[in-house]
Amino acid sequence: MQEKDIEKYFVRRVREAGGKAYKFVSPGNNGVPDRMVCLPGGRVVFVELKAPGKVPRPMQIHQIGILREFGFRVEIVDSKESADEFILSLQEGDTA
Repeated sequence: MQEKDIEKYFVRRVREAGGKAYKFVSPGNNGVPDRMVCLPGGRVVFVELKAPGKVPRPMQIHQIGILREFGFRVEIVDSKESADEFILSLQEGDTA
């Protein structure tokens, strides 16, 4: 399965859960997560999408670390199963 297939599935599942998964692009800031998920109640979660078995590049790890230092939740989704786990965590109210 390719990353684009997981991303398409992920965006649909977030929408079904009542959220919006915006494509996150920040010129001049290489390595930022792929999606900024906005949820009811003002919750924001950043998500890096990967093909199965792939890991974030060093610059992505750096950017993820910065966002986490600011207190944001950042997740890595690399399969339909991990997308479903992410949705379940939203429904359980986990934002940290």
